[in-house]
Amino acid sequence: MQTATGRRALITATGSYAPTRELPNSYFNELLGEDVDTWLCQNVNIHARRWCADDESVADLCEHAARQALDRAGVRPDELDLLIVATDTPEYVSPSTAAVLQHRLGATGAGTFDLNAACAGFVTALDVAAKYITSDTRYNRVLVIGGYAMSKYLDMSDKKTVTLFADGAGAVLLTSAEHTNRGFLTSRLHTEGQYTGWMGIYAGATHQPLTADVLARNDHKLKFIHRFPKEINPDIWTRLAKEMGADINVCPCEVDHYVMTQLNIHAIHETLDRLGVPRERAPLIMREFGYTGSAAIPMALDKAVTAGDIKENDLIFLIGSGGGLAFAGAAFRM
Repeated sequence: MQTATGRRALITATGSYAPTRELPNSYFNELLGEDVDTWLCQNVNIHARRWCADDESVADLCEHAARQALDRAGVRPDELDLLIVATDTPEYVSPSTAAVLQHRLGATGAGTFDLNAACAGFVTALDVAAKYITSDTRYNRVLVIGGYAMSKYLDMSDKKTVTLFADGAGAVLLTSAEHTNRGFLTSRLHTEGQYTGWMGIYAGATHQPLTADVLARNDHKLKFIHRFPKEINPDIWTRLAKEMGADINVCPCEVDHYVMTQLNIHAIHETLDRLGVPRERAPLIMREFGYTGSAAIPMALDKAVTAGDIKENDLIFLIGSGGGLAFAGAAFRM
């Protein structure tokens, strides 16, 4: 492999997309025959979400977000060197969603692969992409997309899942640069594999192929098996933030923005409180978009960038977590 010193991976452009079909909490009050709106608003700050149309899939969402990021950067698809899709709701079991997207975009010079670290997937993929750029001079433009179409896997009678999860996609274009203190700074990956069986989609692959019995039991749908410890996200998010801060010799209170998994507003606030960081430094999108899994962090990042809240030279920590349980953190100077 060709190595390079002094190279940095810069966030050059962002993009995002959510389907047009909007479902307010009142929809689920009627669907489930009880008031779920009050709990959703008070506990997770979800008031509405977007779901795919029947003829819409995760590749469609990813394509919209990808084109927006490329257009904003003024980069043609055929100039990409690598395309990574982070998703656990892929277009197919095989082949990869990234290959589908490469063909649709006309990214003829790009290698492709999917990465599945559940809802921590986007930050994990961003870490991988940054290290491609910093270590190999053949990679100068890498597009990373988090795509999520979990509505396709929801049991419409299960209020623990159907009210929370939503669809969307977010994209980030990384480009190489030298002689700069901006760009990728450090990262952390962590997994608590003992929780693998606590939440997931457990049928449809080699462990439990789809059969009539599996379909009848809805085992091919997303299931919460056990309630996760309340403190696990704040505990590990806080630790990741402190470790990344130590890596780059900054106090967590000096970080300008924390872009975090958008499932539970209380977990985000508790983490920031522990770090001594004002709560307004975490951009939030769950109120109108629900929980979009691996797309949540790039969608929140894009909304903050396009609103002008995140500016050049700002220090950002991206921290995600998801089924597995997988955790990922990455630090960038914009």
